[in-house]
Amino acid sequence: MSIKDIITVPDETLKKISEPVEKIGVNEKKLINDLFETMYNSKGIGLAAVQVGILKRILVIDVSSKDEKKQPLSFINPSIKKVSNEMSIYEEGCLSIPETFIEIERPKICEVEYIDLNGKKRSMKCDGLLSTCLQHEINHLDGKLIIDHLSKLKRDIIIKKISKSKKNPDRILV
Repeated sequence: MSIKDIITVPDETLKKISEPVEKIGVNEKKLINDLFETMYNSKGIGLAAVQVGILKRILVIDVSSKDEKKQPLSFINPSIKKVSNEMSIYEEGCLSIPETFIEIERPKICEVEYIDLNGKKRSMKCDGLLSTCLQHEINHLDGKLIIDHLSKLKRDIIIKKISKSKKNPDRILV
């Protein structure tokens, strides 16, 4: 297992649509392990393969609190099949958009179909934070980011701020 570098905006890779996985082999299983290690190291609760520059429809999630036992979930070729009419709002952050949190309204419940590590087709009904996290990560696989929920002006301001902080890594943001 190894920790991967997480790419951040304005990297154009984040806007690309990830390709479905045809076969689950050693490389895909290693990638999933690397995604978990990278996500835990970065203190995230979800990570899509595209965020480490790999355009495969793979994502990992663990929404357990730090006091709980880890509950790692991996999804290959996930697809949302059903969503509730009831909505919920969470303040979402993103490892690819550092220091940025945006309140986003999404369906409270979603049902997802995916393939597990053994190649079996599965279905899962998700609620609350798990539902939100899953929708967020599937958005990544489709080339969409949380800042896409904002106006162009606000989105450009955030991207400019992140680009400046990359150029000045010693700069302190207050």
